Amino acid sequence: MKFVFLSVASALVVTRRDLGAIALLGAAPANAIEPCKPNANNCWSTASTDKTKMAPWVFPGSKTEAIADLKAAVGAYPQQGQDGVDLGGWVEVVPLDKGYGKYEFKSGIGNFAKFFNGGQPFVDDFELELTDTNVQVRSSSRVGDSDLGVNAKRINYIAQALQAKGWDAPAIPAK
Repeated sequence: MKFVFLSVASALVVTRRDLGAIALLGAAPANAIEPCKPNANNCWSTASTDKTKMAPWVFPGSKTEAIADLKAAVGAYPQQGQDGVDLGGWVEVVPLDKGYGKYEFKSGIGNFAKFFNGGQPFVDDFELELTDTNVQVRSSSRVGDSDLGVNAKRINYIAQALQAKGWDAPAIPAK
């Protein structure tokens, strides 16, 4: 089926498929946070339903305040890592300003990375998506099956900073 839109200047022919694509352009990502692979040992997600499930983080104020709190908590995460985690630093890939943010954390620097990953650091993805009342979270290693507890330590470090600001951000157990 085709729709024809006429204007004084010209005619525009748009298919149903085009209309669907146009509708998606302005939409926020629906459930951008994905679950971990079943029973993964290197991932935590609020969208998971198995051992990789974590509770969403509930913020006490407005979404605007929540974004500011999250930016401060992630921004305070040390670039040199913490507790032997993320020794290669991190970078913001998608700014959190519109309610979804994505960060890359590098870990496994040195002999461990040389032996297991061809000398390259391991890269983990950390994603945050705000709803009206909480934050959906996913932290996952890109490769391998084990992360030696790195994702749990990262999540707990950031959750602790949010707890200090009145959030309900439960810690997760290390695997």
